[in-house]
Amino acid sequence: MWKWTAEEGKAVIVMIHGAAEHHGRYKWLIEMWRLAGYHVVMGDLPGHGTTSRKRGHIQSFDEYVECVDGWIRYAKSFHLPIFLLGHSMGGLVAIRTLQEKKPKLQGVILSSPCLGLIHKPNKVLDVLSKGLNIFVPSIRFDSKLNVKIATRNKEVQHKDENDPLYVKKVSVRWYRELLQGIEQAFEKVAQFPNTPLLLMQGGDDKIVDKAFVKKWFHQLNIQDKTYLEWDGLYHEIFNEPERELVFEKAKQFVEGQRTKHYDAQRGDNI
Repeated sequence: MWKWTAEEGKAVIVMIHGAAEHHGRYKWLIEMWRLAGYHVVMGDLPGHGTTSRKRGHIQSFDEYVECVDGWIRYAKSFHLPIFLLGHSMGGLVAIRTLQEKKPKLQGVILSSPCLGLIHKPNKVLDVLSKGLNIFVPSIRFDSKLNVKIATRNKEVQHKDENDPLYVKKVSVRWYRELLQGIEQAFEKVAQFPNTPLLLMQGGDDKIVDKAFVKKWFHQLNIQDKTYLEWDGLYHEIFNEPERELVFEKAKQFVEGQRTKHYDAQRGDNI
């Protein structure tokens, strides 16, 4: 886990990367938050990036939840409002963390959260994976995650194709745990705390099925929730050519919720 501090320190943004990637892919976004006056806390999820364990493999999706819960607990040391931002699988991790741990947050931003996949193995391979998960759970296969279907940003595509930390193979256990994590996100939708939410979805997402994202969002019974779909944008909305506009929307949400937080505090002191 790492931290990037801003001079002003308005709040803390805890960020969660998606499947196959790592914190290094978020340099631009980290710097944008820092220049806007926000501290950032982020790390590499188990089996990703610079973590020492087997790459592309986990025993349980709960490992991600426990990891992020630790990042949030660390963020509390700043004694500032905390916001959670999760992209893709990181969005799913954010959802499961809120459902299970219910941390006190000022707001949550989900970026094209992984709540349904467009491309899944056929039924035969799906059944086979269930058996392999029992007998050889660590066996790995090509994830089929292609950088060219993740973003239209040519510069990012080039960096990803030459990134030694980008995970290209995932284990059978990882795949089964991902599917279970998605199932639990829907089954426990009522356990999502009443935390302000901004969900932003790529309109031309070629990885996550936005129909399932909308389905989960509409089932969510909280007071303050906003769904924003970016027409024509691919999966990685914070890497797309329009990313400055996407960031501006995210910043507006954070600043709005931060203002509400301090207004509420002033009201309590009257």
